[in-house]
Amino acid sequence: MTTVAAALTAARGKLPASEARLLLGHVLGRPAAWLIAHDDQALQEDELLAFASLVARRAGGEPVAYLVGRREFFGREFAVSPAVLIPRPETELLVGIALSIVGAGATARILDLGTGSGCIAITLALEIPHAHVSAVDASAAALAVARENAERLGAKLRLLQSHWFDQLAGDRFDLIVANPPYIAGGDPHLAAGDLRHEPAAALSSGADGLDAIREIVAAAPAHLAPGGQLWLEHGYDQAEAVRELLAAAGLSDIEQHRDLAGIVRVSGGRLK
Repeated sequence: MTTVAAALTAARGKLPASEARLLLGHVLGRPAAWLIAHDDQALQEDELLAFASLVARRAGGEPVAYLVGRREFFGREFAVSPAVLIPRPETELLVGIALSIVGAGATARILDLGTGSGCIAITLALEIPHAHVSAVDASAAALAVARENAERLGAKLRLLQSHWFDQLAGDRFDLIVANPPYIAGGDPHLAAGDLRHEPAAALSSGADGLDAIREIVAAAPAHLAPGGQLWLEHGYDQAEAVRELLAAAGLSDIEQHRDLAGIVRVSGGRLK
């Protein structure tokens, strides 16, 4: 007989205890508190096999979020799959800035470019219920994940398959936000950790990582309403380059915000 405690102990040789608990909790459909309170519970053979499979896959480098099919973002649980980037806490900075710009009672027109799981657009739609939120992604598979999340969380928004602004001719927005790919193509981090398993198109963009940002910034003014704003997440070492791109596109009142580590990670400006 293998108990919860014994299974977790055996897994600790391969995984951190927190990850082992998360994976076993996923198999059993139980929270971590239940595992602690029922550590003498005997596991069924199928439960042991399922847990062992997840432990082996995680030990092989697969992200926990993909293994359990979810990740928390801004206090909500989002479904994820290998078709989308895993939501990260750093991106909550971009959402917080957007909320401070728009305000909870506003009827602003908001666009999220490269929505992936939909975590940014859906969060904004739920936090600003009167806003008109649109979200685009070039990937049909990513949009399917975003649509699932929107329906489950009760968010009302427009989802559209598009490479950035291609399918948005004539549309203008009060706020455009994006967490585009911004890692340089040759960056060794792409071959390490969770990034190995995430969609390359959502991570890397050209030799210096700025190709997508250049394209978005150059096209954004044609899709901003007067006084509208564009805000982007970018790499830790790209702040000055992004500032220059925003200014070259004719945006004013450029601001840059630091993450909890003190690194400038989000930049934006206003259409004059």
